[in-house]
Amino acid sequence: MSVALVRRPGPRLAEGLVTHIGRTAVDTARAARQHAAYEQALRAAGWEVRAVPAADGCPDAVFVEDTMVVCGGTAVLGRSAAPSRRGELAGAEAAARGLGLRVERIEGPGLLDGGDVLQVGDTVYVGRGARTNEEGICGLAHLLGGRRVVPVDTAGVLHLKSAMTALPDGTLIGLPEHVDTSVLPLLRVAPEPAGAHVVVLGPEHVLVSAAAPRTAALLAADGLRVTSVDIGEFEALEGCVTCLSVLVGPRG
Repeated sequence: MSVALVRRPGPRLAEGLVTHIGRTAVDTARAARQHAAYEQALRAAGWEVRAVPAADGCPDAVFVEDTMVVCGGTAVLGRSAAPSRRGELAGAEAAARGLGLRVERIEGPGLLDGGDVLQVGDTVYVGRGARTNEEGICGLAHLLGGRRVVPVDTAGVLHLKSAMTALPDGTLIGLPEHVDTSVLPLLRVAPEPAGAHVVVLGPEHVLVSAAAPRTAALLAADGLRVTSVDIGEFEALEGCVTCLSVLVGPRG
């Protein structure tokens, strides 16, 4: 199964939360076009795109990655530190059940956003910061059973995957000034901030933001196939290429 879950931007997108950047105007029509192009990039890479039910009362619902963590046949529903985002979970749960996944959830006082969870082989790195707390990390570790869970303190970014992701071979790439590198193996420094956000589409295929041309060139020089997409309207809300989808069942 190679399914990409997405949730299309709603009418209140421009009201989305911003924390570490200044607020700028968001063009919702342009955002819709950018999201459609993002979906098409996933399809072109061989992923079946399925839409998660809308949550139009939640401005940030397009950032569907934060709602759940999928590991094997289990979907763990998160519990956001932002109360305005908790209404996003019902549709996410329906989508997960529609894929036949077993559904678990983070219970209070635990807090966890999927954007803080980076799975690399048998290791799960979990950002500990404003959106995810110690109780949430412990709850996730319990639900994931034998996986090795490594908490990573973050600073100055919304989520761990705002600062660090992984390449197809498991190499970490990101911004060392925003994460506790003492708990990590080698972290390859991204040439620009948007280059910290990489979606693995296949064994030698990655998706990056058009705002990271130097990173794209570097990865292409390494022999990777690189697809770039413009997600500028979502980046205005601290979004990145990772948070616009949940990939279930990696290709290859």
